Amino acid sequence: MARVDDDRRLSFGDDAEQYDRARPSYPAAAVDAAIDGTNIRRVLDVGCGTGIASQLFLDRGCEVVGVEPDERMAAVAHRRGVKVVVAPFETWTAPVDPFDLVVSAQAWHWVDQNIGPTVAADALRPGGRLALFSNGYQELSLRDELDAVYRQYAPQIVADTFVLGRRAPTLRSAHAGPIEACGRFGSVEERSFQWERTYTRDEWLDQLPTHSDHRILRPDVLSTLLRNIRNVVDANGGTLTIGHTTELLFAGRS
Repeated sequence: MARVDDDRRLSFGDDAEQYDRARPSYPAAAVDAAIDGTNIRRVLDVGCGTGIASQLFLDRGCEVVGVEPDERMAAVAHRRGVKVVVAPFETWTAPVDPFDLVVSAQAWHWVDQNIGPTVAADALRPGGRLALFSNGYQELSLRDELDAVYRQYAPQIVADTFVLGRRAPTLRSAHAGPIEACGRFGSVEERSFQWERTYTRDEWLDQLPTHSDHRILRPDVLSTLLRNIRNVVDANGGTLTIGHTTELLFAGRS
């Protein structure tokens, strides 16, 4: 199995309640596009975390099963009504009753790309669909001021951290190749959805430590970084507006 950074993959459960409270959800239009008007009864959520994406399918009357390697995150998802199997997806065995939809929201990059697409195909009925979601942070207000804070207090992550709107590989460029190479899916399609949210200072400071690049900072470094971000947001009215882009990558099982 290809190397997956388990230290970062399992870091989110250090405070699962904070993750569940602070992380943004996904726009209804993206979920509707993943379902695409078909009769979706059973949904498998890969790397379901605390069930943020699972909840969107539960709300639509679906039965949702989650696969999540961190039992602390899984416990929160279970409270939502998700039937969670605590295991890495790569070693999970699909049940006899197949799924109509396999989704993975903000988590597919933690799955071994040489194994994940085949396991997803095994879990799907013929004609079922694999759908990957990812939230990006774009058009960050106060970008220059916050960039300066990161350069001073957390230079080790400033070049790559997504919360400053750094460009990440698209879902297509990162994952379409392995999905197509496994030979079990049809053509891969991609859509994107733009939306905006204004965060209060406390909401933004609550979310930042849920990102793995922030969580692995030394506690004193993270504390100093957050304190200085607080000062910047306070000096600019106490709010921060983020333009989000949600990507959806999907492919039908052949």
